[in-house]
Amino acid sequence: MVLVSDAYQSRVDNEAAIMLRRDPVVYSGANDGAQGLVQHQLRNYQKNGFIFLKNFFTESEVALFLKEANRMAADPMIREREETITESGDQIRSIFMVHRLNDLFRRLAADVRLVNIARQILGDEVYIHQSRVNLKPGFVGKEFYWHSDFEAWHVEDGMPRMRALSCAIFLTEHNEFNGPLMFIRGSHMHYISCVGETTADHYRHSLKKQEYGVPDPASLRFLVDRGGIQAPKGPAGSVVLFDCNTMHGSNSNISPYPRSDLLFVYNSVQNALGKPRFGLAPRPEHVATREELSPVVPLEPDYSG
Repeated sequence: MVLVSDAYQSRVDNEAAIMLRRDPVVYSGANDGAQGLVQHQLRNYQKNGFIFLKNFFTESEVALFLKEANRMAADPMIREREETITESGDQIRSIFMVHRLNDLFRRLAADVRLVNIARQILGDEVYIHQSRVNLKPGFVGKEFYWHSDFEAWHVEDGMPRMRALSCAIFLTEHNEFNGPLMFIRGSHMHYISCVGETTADHYRHSLKKQEYGVPDPASLRFLVDRGGIQAPKGPAGSVVLFDCNTMHGSNSNISPYPRSDLLFVYNSVQNALGKPRFGLAPRPEHVATREELSPVVPLEPDYSG
């Protein structure tokens, strides 16, 4: 898709701006009668910009996912890869492109239940734009500041429209103490144009601590005053699905309890990336997929081995 004019400019002015969303939240399109969200869940997603599905996976399934995530984090070869992002003290913060690095996570990203929901909301076949494991260990796990994924994907990756969503699978319990994901309800209906220039290779720093594409306090207060903040809390195996423009973040984890999740981003096949703004070089494939755009082929869930 080629944009005649940029409906979602950002990082071009000295002042922030708040703009109304110009894209649907739930797209029309056949889901081929496949089971996805029921209507009241779909309405909640459309209104709030996210939905929480408690105990989506079984205890045995999520135990296997966590074991595999920890195995990857402990693997010296994985640690040395470009897809692995570390924090101070060499603590692993994220491992990207896990659906290609790991067969279990490849199958999980194609779980028919998740793919059906993504296709239902986005009204189209979908591919994996990004995947990662996020690790926030007890006492030392760092925060993720407030941000809209779409602002970065639009400016730094050339994603044309708001036709993507994220699926966060809780690998551990998310509680009020361990820095759970926080969402500003209804924030997906406004696009925050951010201040600041984007430097070359900004992604290398932003994946550890974001400096550009960060919303200003006045805009955040506007969004929070309208919708409030909600932190979905629940056991491992729960799932949060959220729109690409929903403002979200999380506090640091100074509790003893680790907080880990697995994230898959589904993007419409009609929403493939274009050129990044401002002449920026494309970010690497593990951050923003450009090469493997084939629709996800749904698989029946089978995590027995």
